[in-house]
Amino acid sequence: MKQAFTLIELLVVIGVLTVLLAIVLVAINPTRQFQQANDTQRRSDVNAILNAVHQYGVDNKGSLPAAITATATVIGNGVGQIDICSDLVTAYLADLPLDPTTGTTDSTSNCTAATAYSTGYKISKSASDSRVTVTATAEVSGVTISVTR
Repeated sequence: MKQAFTLIELLVVIGVLTVLLAIVLVAINPTRQFQQANDTQRRSDVNAILNAVHQYGVDNKGSLPAAITATATVIGNGVGQIDICSDLVTAYLADLPLDPTTGTTDSTSNCTAATAYSTGYKISKSASDSRVTVTATAEVSGVTISVTR
């Protein structure tokens, strides 16, 4: 007499494996992992931009790039954006960082004159004490990532 699995036994095993796979996918949640990685990139980018602006200020006797105003404005070269690329790139940054999901550029370099770009990051300076703030919107919590110096 041959021993074999019945159809019911195979279906039960497949069902158990499906439930276990679903539990693992929920626990890992790859979408959330990518969002958290993007938020980590945003925090790094915000700090890099702020460090570059301050290094620019150090090298220019405390003067910050003239385009930075008290109104939080997206860094880019589109309408209503401020272009600080020529002030910062190559001297203080290799290239302006772009937001992982909302930043756009038409080429590999963000700062060529013929290239439209938008970093997705906002920058402003306080009118009273010239403290600079760079912000980004987090994907996971929706809270603003903000660094001020």
